[in-house]
Amino acid sequence: MTRTWFITGTSSGFGRQLTEQLLERGDRVAATARRLETLDDLADRYGDQLWRARLDVTDTAALRATVDRAFAELGRIDVVVSNAGYGLFGAAEELSDDQIDRQIATNLTASIQLARAATPHLRGQGGGRFIQLASIGGQVAFPAMSLYHATKWGIEGFWESAAAELAPFGIGVTLVEPGFARTNFGAGAAVLGDALPEYADGPSGQLRRVYSGELPPLPVPGDPEKIAAAIIASAGQAEAPLRLTLGSDAYALGTAALRGRLEALEAARDLAHSTDADDALATN
Repeated sequence: MTRTWFITGTSSGFGRQLTEQLLERGDRVAATARRLETLDDLADRYGDQLWRARLDVTDTAALRATVDRAFAELGRIDVVVSNAGYGLFGAAEELSDDQIDRQIATNLTASIQLARAATPHLRGQGGGRFIQLASIGGQVAFPAMSLYHATKWGIEGFWESAAAELAPFGIGVTLVEPGFARTNFGAGAAVLGDALPEYADGPSGQLRRVYSGELPPLPVPGDPEKIAAAIIASAGQAEAPLRLTLGSDAYALGTAALRGRLEALEAARDLAHSTDADDALATN
């Protein structure tokens, strides 16, 4: 079955992989990127099969206009993929106000605004699918990544709620939770805050030494081509899986985090019940 996809952040990483694989199999792609020239080779190869628009997803007015134009010109879009994003690393105190604002605007607010812009179109055509590139970082947390985690945990909560809102309209939602993958996420796409000497011997300082090559790199098992293929395959499922955990590291980290939280919750059962009002205690 041939589908039409709308994808943000297609110049590199998962967005580029998705676009290449979809075009190769004959689907139509509405690809957005801040640097359209990165898609010139695909435009030359696939012609009208590729629809392009220059877009900075943090410009909400432009985002809405681009979504409206894509639906108007293409007639129907089956799958909307919110992929644009990047990593901001460093202790919270080391980050500037502008860096914090930009991280939230790109990774969280833009995804919410894309959903808001596309929902009326999907509802009007009788259904469709949203795919959100999240991260296993929406289930776990590491030091020196607090703002990145804030956006990923935030988008998980948004979609967990919105999925139930959209289900009656035939709109499915899938949160993709990859682990560490061999994209440019940890290199060209990552941003570091300004180092403070107080954090030099802590996790933030260690992370900087990894980036500088003083310490060995972290293991990166994820294959971007395989991850993109799994994302594409999920769109063919009759029922959208709410979460798609991809990568052995993502599975291990997510399992450990969820088990740990469940154990802590179970240990607090008696305390939780003890704080109910007296007239509610009898029903518990």
